[in-house]
Amino acid sequence: MEFIRRNGMVLGLILVLIAAVSFMISWDSTEDDLARELEAEPDISVYFHETGEIKTMKLEEYLQGVVAGEMFPDWPVEAYAAQAIFARSFTMAFLADGGLKEKYGADISTDINEAQAYNAQAITPEITKAVEMTRGQVMTYDNRFVKAWFHAYSGGITATAVEGLGYQEEEPPYIRSTKLPDNQYVPEDVKNWSTEYSRDELQALLAAAGVNVGNIQGINILEKGPTERITKLEIIGDSGTTTVHGQEFRQYVDSTRMKSTLVSDFEFSDGVLKVAGTGYGHGVGLSQWDAYQMAKDGSSPEEIVKTFFKDIEIQKLYD
Repeated sequence: MEFIRRNGMVLGLILVLIAAVSFMISWDSTEDDLARELEAEPDISVYFHETGEIKTMKLEEYLQGVVAGEMFPDWPVEAYAAQAIFARSFTMAFLADGGLKEKYGADISTDINEAQAYNAQAITPEITKAVEMTRGQVMTYDNRFVKAWFHAYSGGITATAVEGLGYQEEEPPYIRSTKLPDNQYVPEDVKNWSTEYSRDELQALLAAAGVNVGNIQGINILEKGPTERITKLEIIGDSGTTTVHGQEFRQYVDSTRMKSTLVSDFEFSDGVLKVAGTGYGHGVGLSQWDAYQMAKDGSSPEEIVKTFFKDIEIQKLYD
């Protein structure tokens, strides 16, 4: 549109300025996940769920505790560094979504069910080095923070967010399902696990999660996703039937026992649910034990990161 006309130039310029201001306001309010270069390392407030205490610390200090909480001692520095990039990206995306200000008055929590693990007592010189060598680095897609999901072990193939997490929004464009080679370093109880639950135990666990179907009569898998993870199952009781996503069910029945939804056996019979499978975690994004193997084989942190997400960039937010 051409605004410079006789007697209309001033009005046109005013309209342009109003539009520009409106654009700036709406951009700031709706694009919080834009990765902007920062003048300095940010401070974040951390809610310690064990004590209820809130501490403010530098982001990089917090990340050292996260890497120490999420990975084991004596891992390769490159694996720690890849985890640091994921954890930093996760944190920035989490804060962009509002963090936990409304719940705790803090940016983030040490509760693994709400955010990431944290263990400052397990920080080693190698972890400190890994965080420092990736200082300020985050993953971005289209200049926005990615949702940097990670888990312990993929079981040989990672999942999309919709399959692995039951993600309700459109699949993020940077998520990929990655097939990985056999991993010689994975503990046997992670590579091949099994567990069982009695009917009474299941009912108690489900009731604690708000699922009440009465006396359980059956639990059946209804759907599996492309990587054979459970995406829908039904719980049949004498007072009703409910369907849930596999990952949701796993959380209900203790995710440290039903370690993944990538199952080889799943049977409810004679009042007992028997489950066996491979992998540990939801299966989306970085697989930590596979990152371990890649680091052992000589991969760089950037190569590890880009194995699990596609079309992403690693940006440095601050020096």
